Amino acid sequence: GHDNCHYDSYESQLERVFSPVWEAAGMKLTCQNAGEGGGCGDDFRNQVYCIKQNVSPKVDIAHYTWTYFEVGGGGDALVARENLIRWSQMLPRQPPVHTFSMFTRPKGLEYNKEYELVERYSKYGYNTFYMRGGYFAGGWDYKIETENGIDRFGWGYVGDGYHNTTRYGENEENPDRKESLGVVMRNWHPGPLAFQFISDAFALTYSKAILLALDLIQKEIANGNDPRDKWDASKRKMLSKKSLPEPKFCGPEYCVVDEAPGCLNFELPTFGQWGSKVEDPNDELNPHKGELQNWEIWHEANDIWHMVGKEDQVIFQDRDDKEICRHLDACGGISATSSDNGMVVFRLPKMEVGLVVICGCCGKDIATEMFINNTNIEVMYNGAVLDPSTWDVFPTNKCVRLLKRFPTEGAAAMNPTGHAYLSIKALGDQEKPVRVSHVITL
Repeated sequence: GHDNCHYDSYESQLERVFSPVWEAAGMKLTCQNAGEGGGCGDDFRNQVYCIKQNVSPKVDIAHYTWTYFEVGGGGDALVARENLIRWSQMLPRQPPVHTFSMFTRPKGLEYNKEYELVERYSKYGYNTFYMRGGYFAGGWDYKIETENGIDRFGWGYVGDGYHNTTRYGENEENPDRKESLGVVMRNWHPGPLAFQFISDAFALTYSKAILLALDLIQKEIANGNDPRDKWDASKRKMLSKKSLPEPKFCGPEYCVVDEAPGCLNFELPTFGQWGSKVEDPNDELNPHKGELQNWEIWHEANDIWHMVGKEDQVIFQDRDDKEICRHLDACGGISATSSDNGMVVFRLPKMEVGLVVICGCCGKDIATEMFINNTNIEVMYNGAVLDPSTWDVFPTNKCVRLLKRFPTEGAAAMNPTGHAYLSIKALGDQEKPVRVSHVITL
């Protein structure tokens, strides 16, 4: 929802338009917006590893909305999507993954690859919604307009051909706000009117699914059966890595697993469960008990207008309801600037593969400078110093893979306490803060 008010994001609109259905049944719908801006350096490659922490473990549907970051990403995008689909099926409620794309359905080889992904995982609910394709399917002749010099998907254009503002914009007394709510594309981000189209498309799809489910329930009741005997949540069959088809794009070492990756993500917001944890310096099992451990948690200090477009700032600056514009996301990390900070020790969760990755903050191409080439840090795993020459940038340019899999020899392979520990020690003054935003394990 960046460059708009948070209130106008599609997640917020979806929650408002779809909630009454659930309230009528005595339930509450929550749409968790765990979106993170590109300023922290993240992209789809690393954030899919954090499905267990970024959203609640009770999530029923997961949306993947990184598609404009995928441009130029080559096969990495399909790898990330397939990873996410498979890992999501290992979560308690096995949520389907729905991809939102701002573009039209691709053609040729790219379409064939996306279709292969949908075909392979449609059984598990995977699908993609193409925003512009939906607009074109409505019947408005965008092609003729484009030939006449009208680009409704140009930055700041008001009106999508069907409407000139959102439904709630019709009741807006401020003409500037009403017009702002009619913007289709702010820039590369959609505006409120396109976000309404997106939220309506998802709400309609999910409403149809509910009606189909109610028909099935009614049929069971008509046949004298208790539908809970068939569809109660406790009856849901567990899935394992062997339950899913062979992967098409992702590497089996990391995507054919029985548990989704663990993630300790210091960025905001997150709604789920962390994987690694910062160990108490005085814990009896801490292998570095007695050593200086004084790294500091940091979060970007954003004000209410962070990533809110200037147009909305002008409209809301004197309004009492300006708080609806505030975005929740903020970069974050745990930091050291000198040897005075000593080390940070992470207790790692149970792992299946032995993959250990750390990501830095803030920037897209910082992994090599902050970690690999930084002679003023020392990284240890289970008390053994790790050799930076064995590390590589993975899965994106802000992250470093410290271990590809469990060590099989030497001190690092030993695990005397039953827990695996990762420590990072500041050996001297740092040119820039060493700041860890994520610890990813698998």
